[in-house]
Amino acid sequence: MANDHRNYRYFDLVMVAFVVILVCSNLIGPAKAATLDLPFIGAVTFGAGVLFFPISYIFGDILTEVYGYARARRVIWTGFAALIFAAIMAAVVVSLPPAPGWPNQQVYEIAFGNAWRIVGASMIAYFCGEFVNSYVLAKMKVASEGRNMSLRFVASTVAGEAVDSTLFYPLAFWNSGIMPNELVLTLMVSQFVTKTLVEIAFLPLTTRVVRALKRAENVDHYDRNTDFNPFKIKT
Repeated sequence: MANDHRNYRYFDLVMVAFVVILVCSNLIGPAKAATLDLPFIGAVTFGAGVLFFPISYIFGDILTEVYGYARARRVIWTGFAALIFAAIMAAVVVSLPPAPGWPNQQVYEIAFGNAWRIVGASMIAYFCGEFVNSYVLAKMKVASEGRNMSLRFVASTVAGEAVDSTLFYPLAFWNSGIMPNELVLTLMVSQFVTKTLVEIAFLPLTTRVVRALKRAENVDHYDRNTDFNPFKIKT
């Protein structure tokens, strides 16, 4: 039920894991483009954050599948608040006058000076992508009466990641001077493909965690009467 106010044993742990991964993957990874030479494929260029960012989508799937869209929505907003604080902290630290003789101000500005643009792009992209992911998953669960969980996870992730990837890299880096626009487009496509593949690779673990949580929490939420307005915080 949408107004279920029970206290769950593991909900807070899942929320903390989600927020930590969201903040770290958005502030540490996106500004670096990496290239790996993969067997049978060759050189693949991708944003470094793509290695860890998909895990936040996995936790989003877990939250929606086990606890429902309304609780997942509150966790998403918690993550946004954490991103805002991290961006403010980065801006303050970068703007503080460096001590005489301290040689790393330029390095700090390169690493964190674009935090506002990156975080702004991330918030827009993730807001749209994660809510699309949760909405599709919740609706598919109700329509299928809880069957085909793996298919629902993949389908919702494809929808969410398509929105996220299309928005994030152009908003964060197009004409930014950090990387050429051609590389931005390359990263946008590779990010979508890689994140979807990571979701598929983690499916066995994700489904096991979901089933274990459902048993431990004695809950299997169906969003039959849920208000899907993303701006409504109350469950």
